[in-house]
Amino acid sequence: MYTKTKNDIGVIAIDYEVIARVAGLAAMDSYGVVGMAAKSIRDGISHVLKRESLTKGIILSRKDDFINIDLHIIVEYGTNISAISQSLMDAVKYRVEEYVGVRVLNVNIYVDGIRLTNAY
Repeated sequence: MYTKTKNDIGVIAIDYEVIARVAGLAAMDSYGVVGMAAKSIRDGISHVLKRESLTKGIILSRKDDFINIDLHIIVEYGTNISAISQSLMDAVKYRVEEYVGVRVLNVNIYVDGIRLTNAY
C-alpha cells in the first residue's frame, strides 16, 4: 500500500514498507528495546526479528490523512517498560513525521516479550 500526497507539481507516493522501516529503525535505536517481535502463526510464540526483517513487527493503518503505527517489541529485562514505551512513541512519531512527511495519529506499543541478557 501507498500513502499519497498531492502538491501543485504532482503526486508523491510513499510505500508503507518505507514508513515501517523508518519506524523500525527508530525503535531499534531506543534504549531498552532488544528487537521487534513477530508471532509464529503455528504456535503463537513471539520471535525476535533480525534487523533485515524488522518491518514484520510493525502494522500500519491509515485513517484519513494520518497513519496509525502498531509496534510489537521485545524489551530487555530490568528496564522500565512504561518509560521505554513513552520514549519509543515519541521517537517513532518524530522520525516518521520528520523523515517521511506523513502525520502520525497514534503509535501503539505491544510488548510481546522480555529478553534476559547475561543471565546468572
